[in-house]
Amino acid sequence: MSNNQQDAGVLAVLIDRLEHQRLPRALELQAKVDRGERLDEFDLAFLHEVFADSAQLKPLIDRHPEAQQLVAKMIGLYSEITAKGLANEKSA
Repeated sequence: MSNNQQDAGVLAVLIDRLEHQRLPRALELQAKVDRGERLDEFDLAFLHEVFADSAQLKPLIDRHPEAQQLVAKMIGLYSEITAKGLANEKSA
């Protein structure tokens, strides 16, 4: 299998995971912090996992500029969640 085929397979799996797991969970967290609620240990563990995965996937994303816009949007969403989560924590 060539590197391009392997990358395409990995990207397909990542997009599926994004659609069915990561994005729905991120939207739940966004709604939670928008309501002024604090993030719990499970929420923080999820965010930690996402950030760790992102660091490992950076070389793949660097090789595929067509995926970079989607990644940038997700990073923006996670950034918003963490910023609001921190603000909620400080105001608690």
